[in-house]
Amino acid sequence: MIERIIGKRTHDLGGGFEVGRVLPFHARRTVGPYIFFDHMGPADLAPGFAREMDVRPHPHIGISTVTYLYDGALTHRDSLGVTQDIRPGEVNWMVTGSGITHSERFDHAREHGAHMHGIQAWVALPTEHEEADPAFYHHEGSGDLPTWEEKGLRGRLIAGSVEGMRSAVKVHSPQFYMHWDMDAGASRILPTEYEERAVYVAEGTAEVAGQLLRTGQMAVLEPGKDASVTAREAATIMVLGGDPIGERFMLWNFVSSSKDRIEQAREDWRQGRMKLPDADNEEFTPFPEDRDYA
Repeated sequence: MIERIIGKRTHDLGGGFEVGRVLPFHARRTVGPYIFFDHMGPADLAPGFAREMDVRPHPHIGISTVTYLYDGALTHRDSLGVTQDIRPGEVNWMVTGSGITHSERFDHAREHGAHMHGIQAWVALPTEHEEADPAFYHHEGSGDLPTWEEKGLRGRLIAGSVEGMRSAVKVHSPQFYMHWDMDAGASRILPTEYEERAVYVAEGTAEVAGQLLRTGQMAVLEPGKDASVTAREAATIMVLGGDPIGERFMLWNFVSSSKDRIEQAREDWRQGRMKLPDADNEEFTPFPEDRDYA
């Protein structure tokens, strides 16, 4: 019932802040439209740490980015003029479409210190929406992000629709993305509502379709079969998937169904033709010239 288990690989975002990269993986590039999945932290940051740990302004095309935190805080600034803090249980959803730039900085943590822990995901846009106008949405509260409790489990639907629930997040293709906090011994069935599904253990250990997963492992499930998820100790679980999105190319922060479009975006960034955020325009992330297609 498990097609593949993928472990996170350590990746330095710069300045010493490391993440665990799960997707893309050479043998499994996407799960539904989810083309990128980074596990941030957990990391304890003391007040006054260097700004080099921040994610400086950088560009994107062809995706929606999803920031979701368990602990800590981040400040988002983008070329649309948006400045938005995000805190645990909230969602920052940025449609990059034809092109946007943004930064994510640890303003709160630098002043007060913080325990940082969360997930950064990218959702590939369908071909007909790849050049959509960029947009930014912030969501919080159960009115936007349905929450529920059942025996030993507290859940939140971050995006999409599943099991009769629908998130207020604007998605462009059929998908779902959930957060489960599970007590030790809690168990739940993940139904076959979507063709492609995966379960990620962000903290703790869990048995998924009869196989034990530890922190930092993702189980990609076989289609068409229910899968049981049982927490062997208190666990934080992310469940995601959707309809297949088709082939996508990825170079650095650029995602598209067309390599020509990616090459255009690379040159636009090199030549300074993509506007920086008004509230964060004194530095930027250069294109990494040693980077090749993922």
